[in-house]
Amino acid sequence: MYGRIIVAVDLEHLEQAKALLKRATSLVDAGGEIRLIHVLEEVPGYIAAELPSDVSERRRAEAAVELRAMIDPALELRVEHEVRHGAASGQILQAAEDSGAELIMIASHKPGLRDYFIGSTAARVIRHAQCSVLVER
Repeated sequence: MYGRIIVAVDLEHLEQAKALLKRATSLVDAGGEIRLIHVLEEVPGYIAAELPSDVSERRRAEAAVELRAMIDPALELRVEHEVRHGAASGQILQAAEDSGAELIMIASHKPGLRDYFIGSTAARVIRHAQCSVLVER
């Protein structure tokens, strides 16, 4: 069905992420590619100044290990992983554009009052994506 799929992963909701990956494996074409993307939000400068200088790199390395652990080596699919820094929606959209993705898969939580005013990451991805988006609840 799809040659390239981006699966946006929130490592704080690992079970949802694993369910998304499982669903992606059923939607990808033979010889296709699944790319797991986790985005680390930037730490504000006034907080970063008080943290050890290598905290950002450690966060990235830990996230990469967790993403790698999600990938079943028995899968006969090409599954890559990537950790990015920045605003989640923007980085997910950029990853999709960079890879020529045909589908973005993202999990969504039940919206609270705050989301009605600001918009969730999933909502921003849906509004701005240049490809199909599958939102899993």
